[in-house]
Amino acid sequence: MNIPFFKYQGAGNDFVIIDDRMDTHLKLTEDDIRSMCNRHFGIGADGLMVFRTREEFDFKMDYYNADGKLGTMCGNGGRCMVQFAAHTGMVKPKYKFLASDGEHEAEIDESGIVRLKMNDVNKVEQNETGLIIDTGSPHLIKFAENIDTINVQEEGSRIRNSERYQAEGINVNFVEKTSSDSIYVRTYERGVESETLSCGTGITAAALATAHNESGFNHVNIKTRGGTLYVEFDKIGENKFTKIWLCGPANFVFTGIWPLKEDKL
Repeated sequence: MNIPFFKYQGAGNDFVIIDDRMDTHLKLTEDDIRSMCNRHFGIGADGLMVFRTREEFDFKMDYYNADGKLGTMCGNGGRCMVQFAAHTGMVKPKYKFLASDGEHEAEIDESGIVRLKMNDVNKVEQNETGLIIDTGSPHLIKFAENIDTINVQEEGSRIRNSERYQAEGINVNFVEKTSSDSIYVRTYERGVESETLSCGTGITAAALATAHNESGFNHVNIKTRGGTLYVEFDKIGENKFTKIWLCGPANFVFTGIWPLKEDKL
């Protein structure tokens, strides 16, 4: 069976998208997904998403990590899905879609930036390793200087596979403050088990951790190895954040046909 696919990327965080709006209930095995995401023998991607229909929503986003396992919320993936929806002809001032962590809103502004509303955050945990913030996926925030000198693959893997985090896994973000409202972030992602060029839920968590206003509106600019994004939010009290918007580019890369090894319908 041959299956059409679309490749998109958001600030270097890249994804395979499969359009299943015909409700064929396509079922991919973990091996299928690993093969498609493989950068040497496959299409190459940080994850795979299936674009499905869902009553009362514009679409439903099913996200899988590059290891083939069902994943949690992916911020850059969600932004790429919104751009994909627009490219299929679903052009709207506002989008409403369903992901693993619930309902999300999104929009594409006049300059082409895709703005994705994230769920509220009501908890920030501090431990000896760093700050833990869940923005649809769990993230560890570690502040450091000169993060380009850090071996993110080695250090991120060590933390992610430590006794504390091994069972559920965690994404590890190394964050460098570059100004009062700007940060530089490098992320080791579970499921990919490697550093990615950008991580949407990761930079969102990092932005919340560096909130410079005691309360009220915040705008944080974020540099990643894959490009620049920004996060806007309202901070309410010490550990409550609402009206969180992850904003940045999302672009089509290429399309093609992938031959599945066996019929999956």
